[in-house]
Amino acid sequence: MQIIPAIDIIDGKCVRLTEGDYSQKKIYNENPLEVALQFEDAGLQRLHLVDLDGAKAGTVKNWKVLETIASKTKLTIDFGGGIKTEKDVQIVFGSGSALATVGSIAVKDEVLFVSWLQQFGANKFLLGADVKDEKIAVGGWLETTDVWIYDFIEKYINNGVQQIFCTDVSKDGKLQGPSIDLYKNILTKFPSLYFIASGGVATIDDLHQLKEIGCTAAIVGKAIYENRISLQDLKKINAY
Repeated sequence: MQIIPAIDIIDGKCVRLTEGDYSQKKIYNENPLEVALQFEDAGLQRLHLVDLDGAKAGTVKNWKVLETIASKTKLTIDFGGGIKTEKDVQIVFGSGSALATVGSIAVKDEVLFVSWLQQFGANKFLLGADVKDEKIAVGGWLETTDVWIYDFIEKYINNGVQQIFCTDVSKDGKLQGPSIDLYKNILTKFPSLYFIASGGVATIDDLHQLKEIGCTAAIVGKAIYENRISLQDLKKINAY
């Protein structure tokens, strides 16, 4: 199982939110590049970079951070937050991201998102599904829709999307463990999916559990910053 560390950006700084609440913000490092280099030094190969300013504003904001990390590390980066237009997509790829992470737009404007898949290639997108009670949440988790997670995944697999990550909003940033049952259900329905678990990971045991149920990868954020999981531990999991 591949470990994908997360860096969330507000005002160019590395932060974490709790349950997507911007008022519950904690700054961990003023310099995201420093954090990315630590991940790379630990042998990790991917990075999940989230532009929280962009997610709130509805347009990409922190692309300079992306550009810096992409130019100074060899990490395979997926970048998301505020990707709403073709120009945003081009900025993200032009700034060095391997994958554009898209969530809300795939819910709200299917025609536009499918046109990007066709134009740029479906393998260039990481589809994010933020979930509350098996329904999709959008807009930095501020709004819940009536779209069922399984229908959402199936639709975009049929449009060529190869990688999907799913975050249970009720778990994110709380260090209370991931949504094992939800992920089991998804993996049962879509066994060949490159599926990335996200949200709630607090311990190495959580990661072992995710590996056991068949997750291809797991995004880890707050547990690293709160020193619940060491980079050495992640190196070991990533290695087998």
